Amino acid sequence: MIENMEYKQGETPLDPDEMEDLKYPHVTTRGELNHLEQANIEMGLRWLTRQRNPELLTDVFARKLHKRLFGDVWRWAGSYRLTEKNIGVDPRQITVQLRDIFDDVQYWIDHDTYEPLEAAARFHHRVVKVHPFPNGNGRFSRIIADALLEKLYDHARIDWGGGFALTEENERRQTYLQALRDADGGDYDGLFRFVGYR
Repeated sequence: MIENMEYKQGETPLDPDEMEDLKYPHVTTRGELNHLEQANIEMGLRWLTRQRNPELLTDVFARKLHKRLFGDVWRWAGSYRLTEKNIGVDPRQITVQLRDIFDDVQYWIDHDTYEPLEAAARFHHRVVKVHPFPNGNGRFSRIIADALLEKLYDHARIDWGGGFALTEENERRQTYLQALRDADGGDYDGLFRFVGYR
């Protein structure tokens, strides 16, 4: 098991019980864990590509997608968190908050409230702010926002990394994290620029 795992700014620390649910006890470094998670995410993305007309804006689909992205690495994948984190709503509010988000996004689609990129940016931010899972929330919310664009808006995905890995320390990541913090305060301009809208 990974001892004394260091977290980058913006990452959600796992508590010891959550770390115990790592399916690979021989993993001892953050680099090994990142490699395993990335391989799992790529398999999950292939699964997502094959989904035709999924009921994307549902609790069931959200949990299934998270499990596909992280389930080969973590036993808790696809299950909402039960513990308080440095970000996110009270765990008892996760299901209600996500249902509200999904209902709002369906309304946006039905009433052409926002352009696709604006809707995806707002959707991404709101899911990240809830922080439904023990970990992987940023990656999950970027992927489900891209699925919203592709499958419900027939629009191209967002180039989140812009040639950089958002999981690594770099200027792009810092811009992204600042844009999310600004959106927490109601200022979405930075996030809209980040996703290529406006």
